[in-house]
Amino acid sequence: MNSIKGKVIALTGAASGIGRATAVQLASLGARLSLADANAKLLSEVEAELTAAHGAANIHAQAVDVRDSAAVNAWIDAAVAKFGPLDGAANAAGVLGTQQNVATMAEIDDQDWEFVMGVNAGGVMKCMRAQIPKLRDGGSIVNVASVAGLVGLPHAAAYHASKHAVCGLTKVAAKEFGARNLRVNAVAPGPIETPLLRDALGRLDANATPNFSTPIQRAGTADEVASLIIFLLTDESRYISGSVFPIDGGMTC
Repeated sequence: MNSIKGKVIALTGAASGIGRATAVQLASLGARLSLADANAKLLSEVEAELTAAHGAANIHAQAVDVRDSAAVNAWIDAAVAKFGPLDGAANAAGVLGTQQNVATMAEIDDQDWEFVMGVNAGGVMKCMRAQIPKLRDGGSIVNVASVAGLVGLPHAAAYHASKHAVCGLTKVAAKEFGARNLRVNAVAPGPIETPLLRDALGRLDANATPNFSTPIQRAGTADEVASLIIFLLTDESRYISGSVFPIDGGMTC
């Protein structure tokens, strides 16, 4: 992982969960980070923590709604103004929506559909669209998809559709920009102990025992996913592109 030291990495969803864990690990490895999240309060706390540990010269943070193209573009421009061209990006911003684990496809409303698709799919597209022109040749993008992008489960139409879209966007970008030696991959987490998982489980029967249906019979951790993301950002993975990597305890095997 030594190849990450000094590299400029843009990261969304940095205020919590997988994004936060990735930011903490990257900073500890000596990366220079531009962090984005829609939750300005939590993001400022992460920024303060990492600045105290690694210095203000290495950390930049900006509140961004990834649905807003102008805000995304301004964030990437500010990152490049501070650090220079990007070496990599990790797009981890994501939402469940209000009807996850509740509504069937016949019941989902337009507002929830558009919110989930706007953040999870549109946000990844808008971030990659801003990041790719600012990436050095040979750089790497890692998108956070989900096992929901590989299978279908009931009562989760918007989330599953959005994560299938992330996988598709990843593969298209890998083919379009491979001539620049840009690598684009995705990780597909299964049940990972994060605020998002706790939110999803909270919508189920309070008396139900979570059944992760995984050969490894536990939830994963955000740090475990972060380690995979970071590997895909490093030069050690320089011949890997266009792939989606399940990290799910064997859930989809």
